[in-house]
Amino acid sequence: MNNQELLQIAVKAADDKRAEDIVALNMKGISLIADYFIICHGNSDKQVQAIAREIKEKAEENQFNVGRMEGFDEAKWVLIDLGDIVVHVFHRDERIYYNLERLWGDAPAEDIQSVLNI
Repeated sequence: MNNQELLQIAVKAADDKRAEDIVALNMKGISLIADYFIICHGNSDKQVQAIAREIKEKAEENQFNVGRMEGFDEAKWVLIDLGDIVVHVFHRDERIYYNLERLWGDAPAEDIQSVLNI
């Protein structure tokens, strides 16, 4: 599975659970951690967990082994390690506080609608 396919699976899974303001940042040449960061949020602890669970399950259904998932029980900031793609699922208030989009402001954003329609 290539990164574009995995990116599509993760973004679609987040969208299916009504994640809000989904952003995919192209981190190639910017970060050694991953090629893409996906950032989204939910409006409750339960929704954050549902989004994270759906991303993990869809990745595994497509024979991709999820490295780690951190912060699931607290449901404030769940980090899902998909290898070259790192997914950040925030609770709305935490997303505003950490503002990763500003921190990584020099990273170009992918067009989410085109990712969903690949």
